[in-house]
Amino acid sequence: MKSIDKNTFVPMPVVLVGTMHDGAPNFMPVGWVSRVNAQPPMIGIGLYKGHATSAAIEKHREFSVCLPGKELVARVDYCGLVSASKKSKAGVFRPYTNELKFAPMIEECPLCMECKLVKTVELPSNTFFIGEIVAAYADPLILTDDKPDIAKMHGMLLTMPDNRYWSIGDEIGQAWEIGKSYQSGGQAKSA
Repeated sequence: MKSIDKNTFVPMPVVLVGTMHDGAPNFMPVGWVSRVNAQPPMIGIGLYKGHATSAAIEKHREFSVCLPGKELVARVDYCGLVSASKKSKAGVFRPYTNELKFAPMIEECPLCMECKLVKTVELPSNTFFIGEIVAAYADPLILTDDKPDIAKMHGMLLTMPDNRYWSIGDEIGQAWEIGKSYQSGGQAKSA
């Protein structure tokens, strides 16, 4: 193995975090995101402390997490290039709200979640915000058996330190199932 940049973490899902900034919807692309609790469902996002999005979450204690499809890559990246403290991003997407007033979501995104802030973890350069998912919404076109289907969503990934966007590829197996075919010693069971 070769030693590489320790700031490597691949791959990361790309989401847009929605907040209200100066009375207008604001969206920021985020790669540092993960589910962090099952019941109640919670999601965590890591944001640099200087972002307007971080200040808006701290102020309103609400945010959304929206999963864009790959066809939105230019608009997603644009939202990462422009700071809400310098220019409004309200017109980039068609925003909507539902249960939470300060967690705007995006009509163009096939999956959106409204979150209430439950915990903030201060780190040296970033803040890790943990939000309880209070409601989730999906475009019916991306559902299979009433569940989001990643193949239909055409989601995006981010790799670092090369800073590239990728589309999600093919399914390779069923979680908590495919491993049942594996036997001790590295041999797969024959069917």
